[in-house]
Amino acid sequence: MRMSIFRSFAAATALLALANAPGSAQEAANPFAEIGHIVVIYTENRSFDNVFGLFPGADGLGVAADRFAQADADGSVLTKLPPIPAHKSLDPRFPQSLPNAPFPIDAFAPNGEKTADLTHDFYQEQEQINGGRMDRFAAVSSAGGLVMGYYDGRGLAQWRLAEEFTLADHFFHAAFGGSFLNHVFLVCACAPVYPSPPPSLVAEIDEKTGFLARADNSPKSALDGPPRYRKTGRVTPDGFAVSTLQPPSPLSPIDLPVPAEQTLPPQAAPTIGDRLTEKGVGWAWFAGGWNDMRAGRIRQRDKPDYFQTHHQPFLYFAKYAPGSAERERHLKDAEDFFAAAAAGTLPAVSFYKPIGRVNQHPDYADLKSGDAHIAEVVARLRASPNWKDMLIIITADENGGAWDHVAPPKIDRFGPGSRVPTLIVSPLAKKGFVDHTAYDTTSILRTIEMRFGLEPLTDRDARAADLRNALLPSSRTDSAAAR
Repeated sequence: MRMSIFRSFAAATALLALANAPGSAQEAANPFAEIGHIVVIYTENRSFDNVFGLFPGADGLGVAADRFAQADADGSVLTKLPPIPAHKSLDPRFPQSLPNAPFPIDAFAPNGEKTADLTHDFYQEQEQINGGRMDRFAAVSSAGGLVMGYYDGRGLAQWRLAEEFTLADHFFHAAFGGSFLNHVFLVCACAPVYPSPPPSLVAEIDEKTGFLARADNSPKSALDGPPRYRKTGRVTPDGFAVSTLQPPSPLSPIDLPVPAEQTLPPQAAPTIGDRLTEKGVGWAWFAGGWNDMRAGRIRQRDKPDYFQTHHQPFLYFAKYAPGSAERERHLKDAEDFFAAAAAGTLPAVSFYKPIGRVNQHPDYADLKSGDAHIAEVVARLRASPNWKDMLIIITADENGGAWDHVAPPKIDRFGPGSRVPTLIVSPLAKKGFVDHTAYDTTSILRTIEMRFGLEPLTDRDARAADLRNALLPSSRTDSAAAR
């Protein structure tokens, strides 16, 4: 009898401990149980303030502008913003003496016009963030004062989606810097490795600042020009690839030859694709222009499509090498994506990468065209038989060098970087909701892992907040009650 009582007490204690474990009750119920299809639309190079800085209820630009003054290289406050370039001259659309404050780009250049590219790289973004002060964007950029520009987004399709569904206003891109590193983080929550890189690829770091070492002839003030560096490099001194390198093998038969040292050795880290395959969950990476590139009908970075090979992260992993079954099974064209959506045969997890001309990247694309493309893609998905249980996550790979006023949290040496515009679109998402939860790109991975019972890839995605707060309460509690 005593033993029976003891066992009952022990069992009750164990159940109580399980119920009180952080998140265990919610996790056991699977907050994403009603989600049958997850779609990630991965756009390019916009900060949150750049697109949604004026959105009502969001943490945007509705505070005193003097909080946002940019500092010069010596730490003093700039008397004005540096001039805005256009290729090898100054951009005549913009005043060359703008006040040191955020300004509306579309007062000078409508959102259907292209602007200059902005500096967006690993070490440079860390210097721009400047310990959370967010005050070195203008001083550490080849685009001068353009970094402080924002758009009035009220005419954008993305704005209307934000009004209808959920806008995440504290969603940060996973890693400092550019597209290459953030695309890799999207699929493995990790930085790629480059063992024994040639010295020409290794960045030279200033030991005092931890930033890139400035060249002796670097301008003393940002008003005199952008900084010059001794050696920017693409690899950290301890062998992590953080700036754009090409995949081990070219995708297109007409790709221009790339020096061997500018290609990344095949990566062996596990990816979210691997985890899904191991669990028997269907998935695919869909890319605009994929079939044309493979057939040699287009070349990367060429007009008019501007396909970007370094936006295709699975190409860097050995398991998806040319001729592999995994490449043929999981890496597909945008037309396959749209056909599957129309037929109601989307895999459980879909990543969709727009081709360059409509991905919103400054320089070779514009905001308006990319916004129209997002609207078209979402309309097709909402017309799909799969829509009823779909969760769409629309986010940018990184800020593209555009200023944002919110300091990112400090997680590890790789990031996260600045905020990016992020929408959660679903019949199960909260309506007209601004989600202030702190997320980063690895929150996408955590959401997928939670939904399908997958092991995390690294500590980054294991610790990331999943997207449950963006869902309607009924879509979480009803699934628990049914168990």
